[in-house]
Amino acid sequence: MLFGVSTSYAQVGGIELQQRSVQSGVADADWKRNLTTGPNGPIPMIVIDQFGYPTKSKKVAVIRAPQVGYDSGVKFSPGLSYALVELPTGKIVKAGAPTVWNGGKTDQTSGDNVWWFDFSEIETPGKYAVVDIEKSLRSAEFSVDEHVYKDVMKHALRAFFYQRAGFEKKPEFAGKAWADRASHLGPGQDPETQPWHEGQRSNPAKSLIKDLRGGWYDAGDYNKYTSWAARYIITLLQAYQEHPQAFSDDYGIPESGNGIPDILDEVKWGLDWLARMQNSDGSLLCVQGLASASPPSDAKGDSHYGPPTTSATLMGAAAYAYASKVFASRPEPDLRQYGDDLRKRSTAAWTWATANPKVLYYNNDELKQPGSKGLAAGQQEMNEADRLRAHFEAAIYLFEMTGEAQFKQFADANYGALLPSWGPSMWEVEAVDSLLYYAQLPGATAEVATSIRKALLTSLTRDSVAFQASLEQTDPYRAPMKDYTWGSNKGKTMQARLFQLAALYDADPKRSATSLAAALEYAHYLHGVNPLGLVYLTNMAQVGASHSATTMFHTWFARGTRWQRVTEQLPGPPPGFLVGGPNPQFSIDSCCSASPGSPGYRCYNSPTAALCQRNFKPPLDQPAAKSYLQYNDPWPANSWAISEPSLYYQSYYVRLLAAFTR
Repeated sequence: MLFGVSTSYAQVGGIELQQRSVQSGVADADWKRNLTTGPNGPIPMIVIDQFGYPTKSKKVAVIRAPQVGYDSGVKFSPGLSYALVELPTGKIVKAGAPTVWNGGKTDQTSGDNVWWFDFSEIETPGKYAVVDIEKSLRSAEFSVDEHVYKDVMKHALRAFFYQRAGFEKKPEFAGKAWADRASHLGPGQDPETQPWHEGQRSNPAKSLIKDLRGGWYDAGDYNKYTSWAARYIITLLQAYQEHPQAFSDDYGIPESGNGIPDILDEVKWGLDWLARMQNSDGSLLCVQGLASASPPSDAKGDSHYGPPTTSATLMGAAAYAYASKVFASRPEPDLRQYGDDLRKRSTAAWTWATANPKVLYYNNDELKQPGSKGLAAGQQEMNEADRLRAHFEAAIYLFEMTGEAQFKQFADANYGALLPSWGPSMWEVEAVDSLLYYAQLPGATAEVATSIRKALLTSLTRDSVAFQASLEQTDPYRAPMKDYTWGSNKGKTMQARLFQLAALYDADPKRSATSLAAALEYAHYLHGVNPLGLVYLTNMAQVGASHSATTMFHTWFARGTRWQRVTEQLPGPPPGFLVGGPNPQFSIDSCCSASPGSPGYRCYNSPTAALCQRNFKPPLDQPAAKSYLQYNDPWPANSWAISEPSLYYQSYYVRLLAAFTR
């Protein structure tokens, strides 16, 4: 056996277990040593949060026996003797038999049979592993500590720094492996951005050329989207406002040490670009398309912008107003002045959007918007319901900022249209968030506030109180979610946000604590308590993860570059990016199955057509939670539907983790 055990015995749960210490090898053994390697790396049998657990939290290791999916050839049944072992001493601090999940039924979402080993009563800070003594297997190492996520948060927020456009990534801040010159600042690029719309692409008038430098690359490409950037700003500020203790001034970005929490420095970088996207009449341009290259500073193509739209302007109004409150309350005079400027920008944006309620633009969509093909990638235009939600959100933040009746009147007249019909789900989380925010504002109409709380808070609290009881039937990995789709890791954070909202707004401390505990389980999922045993953040070994994402779809860190994958020879992508996650709707491009003689045969004779012959199982033909592959291949392999990061995912994750970061 790999693990030698001392000969002191104790009766635990009717099972005689070696009690004192696990010798020879627990402290130094590689937990992967006895494991089979699969397409996503080692196939673990014991999964835990690889960063660890706050001292007072629920702590449960998940033991898995794959039945369905790419790892089902690995046969395993747990031994009767499990132990929580202190490292490096090998001392057993908790021993017992694992508890079978749901009567031994196979979970349909993961395709696994599962057992739990609960060690919640262990609160002593330290390093630990969970050991199956009989089967000579152990979990990865993890910590128990009240500050267990502090360094994780630093890297999660630093992802925004790496996504800054037009900003030099000096080695002392980015790390030597990811240093790069400032991108997209050449002739015809961001400082001289040209209009794409209305036939203005060739020789535009000088008055139409705009300085739109700055902002963040949105995802795995370099495009920048106004409405989405505004959402990230609001989400980051929510994280800061709700949990200011989670953030410090030492994240290793150029602004660190200036006396301002680094999250506010990062938010200001995004706001400065959002201000450049605003026209003198108050409207906001909707999108900016940038050229691609790896590294970003090698990009030579022109930058182009789309026209002002109602949706972009409303989201700008909301972000300006919410940020104005935060910055105007700072002690630094320049930030207070900055907050005052945001206030003026917010009211100007509101005025324009209210006067122009349906100005739309569908970028990169010839059917809806002739002439737009080629401008950016993701479709940023909103539908009518989302525009109303953005309008409501702008109204409540402007009401909080100004106290003016017109904004309260808009909120009171329109809140009912935002209330979910069947109780809140993760798909309505942004509407639910803004509704509950309005309901707690001083001066909000009392009847409306009561109606909102009755419609939402009762349901959220009921769901979170029932959470622990329902785990036995809903999800053996302890983070239930109904729908796995593209960006399912964001979906996990959306579901967690509902529990966070219950915790924030429930006046009962006991119920609030229960809700917050439910939210924490979703962080554990992202940190390794999932069927892959994979930390869905990139390259996190330096902060304790021994099996984290090694690759992602990203133009900078692309296949064929030195950043394509973390290896002993290659740096891979930087730490901290949250990848998209399992996607059971994934498919390779249809050109891969085009018949001989058809236009799409061999993917139009593309040199990447050979990718069609690869085995994509996984992510194909898997249970939903195993529909993932660590890869970053381009079209027609379409890895962006699986492993691409997004600042949408990133900002939601930061907000989730903030509740548990000290």
